[in-house]
Amino acid sequence: MSDSLSLVCEELIGFTQGQAHLQGSQCADCGETYFPAVHSCTRCLSTNIQAYNLGNAGVLWSWTIQEFLPKPPYNSGETPANFKPYGVGYVQMPCGLKLESRLTESHPDQLSIGIPMNLVLIPYRVDADGKVVHTFAFAPTRQHPTGASHA
Repeated sequence: MSDSLSLVCEELIGFTQGQAHLQGSQCADCGETYFPAVHSCTRCLSTNIQAYNLGNAGVLWSWTIQEFLPKPPYNSGETPANFKPYGVGYVQMPCGLKLESRLTESHPDQLSIGIPMNLVLIPYRVDADGKVVHTFAFAPTRQHPTGASHA
């Protein structure tokens, strides 16, 4: 991780050659994959668990728009006055695992099931020392039929 980048939950995100990826775990005995990482397998009960790079791209499996400020323990620092709706979706990773994530897109006409998504790090809140804390999100990666381009 870059020393200048503060993350909400550092164990969820790994870096390979400066590129962010989601870090999960996989059972070495049965192959079950987890995010976030676990210490034992719920499928076969093994404790032979290894770190697993889930990658940084997937496909949007389902989505909705969060149109109201979530209740605690959500702690982005937003208030009802400055809250902006955001997309939330399940992104299916290449290993088949579906994970819930914030989306960078909040306009329903720009989201559709099956579009490719890429992992990005976005500002989430400012900590007590004034440092911006980031979290992961997924952004659409291709042009939509409406002609709007996403990156």
